[in-house]
Amino acid sequence: MAVKPISIRQMEKQTVDVYEAVVIMTQRAKQIAQNRVTQKLINEMEDYESDTIDLMAEEEDQAYEEQEKSTTVAISEFMEGDLSWRDISEDAPIEF
Repeated sequence: MAVKPISIRQMEKQTVDVYEAVVIMTQRAKQIAQNRVTQKLINEMEDYESDTIDLMAEEEDQAYEEQEKSTTVAISEFMEGDLSWRDISEDAPIEF
């Protein structure tokens, strides 16, 4: 699925600052991609431990083609209002 043009007015329904919206969608896309890589590594380790490495390359190619791009998923989540975020200002103390 290709990324479609997004109306600025629709984006402003979620947040007034367009730059903030872009940062939020970018961070979510990175998070989705990171989760996919992590899951892939976990699956490879499980296959390696169970000695079933035979046709792993063919299965990976097929599974990868079926997934939507992380950017597309992040944009649709943002536009549908499925994401939540909070504003961390520079004045707020950082808690550890």
